Amino acid sequence: MSNDFYTSSILPYSGIIIKICRAYTDTQEDFEDFYQEVCLQIWKSRNAFQEKSKWSTWIYRITLNICLTLSKKKNRKIKREELIKEKSESNLAFENENLNLLYEAIKKLSNVDRAIILLHLEENPYQEIANILGTSSNNIAVRINRIKKQLKIILDGKIN
Repeated sequence: MSNDFYTSSILPYSGIIIKICRAYTDTQEDFEDFYQEVCLQIWKSRNAFQEKSKWSTWIYRITLNICLTLSKKKNRKIKREELIKEKSESNLAFENENLNLLYEAIKKLSNVDRAIILLHLEENPYQEIANILGTSSNNIAVRINRIKKQLKIILDGKIN
């Protein structure tokens, strides 16, 4: 971009550019990036100006469009980073070897026993587990003891 073009065609309208860029940014660094991109796009598209409107209107439209586009890109990037962070945090659940062994053992149980032990591991009271499964709390207590013994047998084979 030539210094002449910047001085004569952008600088006099920098107030418009600054106001719009400030409205769409939160940090000085983002502001500078947006401002620079707007100036670059004005320079690149200078030959497309058809003088159907005032130069200031054209600058306003370019600035607004660029800021909206960059904001959308920034928001998508932030969302992607959040998803990556969530995925890496969820992957931490699979890094604990003992926990992996426990889940592997739980998967070998019947569907009902699996439900019972998962509810028990969530520290639900026997009565609540019984209500969820439509049985008595005494039945749940007996089944939990049996499930624990079964898991111990499965895990002893894996650990030892």
